[in-house]
Amino acid sequence: MSADLAPVIAAGTRWLLTAFPPAPGAFSRALAEAQARQAVTLAAALRYPTPLDAELLQLLGPGGSSGLEWLTGADHGADADADWRSWVDETVVSWAACLLAAPTLSVDAHHLVDRGQAGELTRLTHPGDHEHDAAPLLRHPDLLEPVAALHRALLLDLLGVENAALR
Repeated sequence: MSADLAPVIAAGTRWLLTAFPPAPGAFSRALAEAQARQAVTLAAALRYPTPLDAELLQLLGPGGSSGLEWLTGADHGADADADWRSWVDETVVSWAACLLAAPTLSVDAHHLVDRGQAGELTRLTHPGDHEHDAAPLLRHPDLLEPVAALHRALLLDLLGVENAALR
């Protein structure tokens, strides 16, 4: 995967963890961050599959988080270090929300992406009790629905999955 996607992955991960905070504790925070990062990494690899795509992203920018914040009612106004929000890609975050809500969809997405691009995604594709306990909000399909619904149709089309088949 292109290093050019690193800012988008970091910003998407941070946005998800801010909007859907993990359970209390350092272990929960680390597990939730791993899950969010894996989902955003896979979504970014799907969205920007070639080095040219990643270079265009660097040139044009991802769009920022304002639409997502408006949708979810998230308020990052007091964040003194708000520059990271400009690197949030709405489509990548929406796809990551879809992948977090439906682990079987993550497996389908992982098969589409070259495994070397997305890396190890076990916490995303085969979450256990620890992952669910650490990130109950981040894994809750109903809570993720407003964000996931934004660009779900495009993801399902890319994966060749029927909407009704969303397991």
